[in-house]
Amino acid sequence: MPREETFFKALYTFDIGQNDLTQSLFLNMTIVQVIAAIPNTVNHFSDIIKNLYNLGARSFWVYNTRPLGCFPKILTSFPLAEKDSVGCAKPYNLLAQRFNAELKNALARLRIEFPLATIVYVDLYSALYSLYTHPTKNGFEHPLVACCGYGGKYNYSEEAICGGKISVNGKNITVGSCKDPSVRVSWDGVHFTEAANKFAFDLVSSGDFSDPPIPLNLTCHPR
Repeated sequence: MPREETFFKALYTFDIGQNDLTQSLFLNMTIVQVIAAIPNTVNHFSDIIKNLYNLGARSFWVYNTRPLGCFPKILTSFPLAEKDSVGCAKPYNLLAQRFNAELKNALARLRIEFPLATIVYVDLYSALYSLYTHPTKNGFEHPLVACCGYGGKYNYSEEAICGGKISVNGKNITVGSCKDPSVRVSWDGVHFTEAANKFAFDLVSSGDFSDPPIPLNLTCHPR
């Protein structure tokens, strides 16, 4: 734990939404059921912010959730889902957008409640989605295909997860990486590659994807 006298100086970062949404989907909840649960999830998160504020925290940097419909795992698990113009599963991206809208509104309410706090909403979704709309322009290729995986259109299979063992033509092999992860967006069908994460971070740290538009290096400055 930090010392009490430095607790209020820290920047508290949150990356919320992805697991809440995807785990619900893979527990066989429908999209409608997941949407109905979003307010409760966001309210619980708001309570966490309030608790930290009451302990002395004043600076918060909150990432929204990612374009879930572009994940190889989602595309493989729900192959009949309607696709958008870049090949992502449209209903699951709309689900992520719904969550993000609720989160953004909740943070706006918290700013009113705690005017002495700096509470920044960071649109990670839009930063990452640009990798699917303009992959080549940004130095990437095959954005919907997992780098570390095996089989199928999206190089993803629940039976052949990254690092696991599978039998191919009677020979046991380890599911390994693609040749060059630095030009790939998805690492294992669920997580982004280091290169994709760096690309997104370089965009959002500028403040251009934030509300309010505060750069990361100024977020901890006293108001």
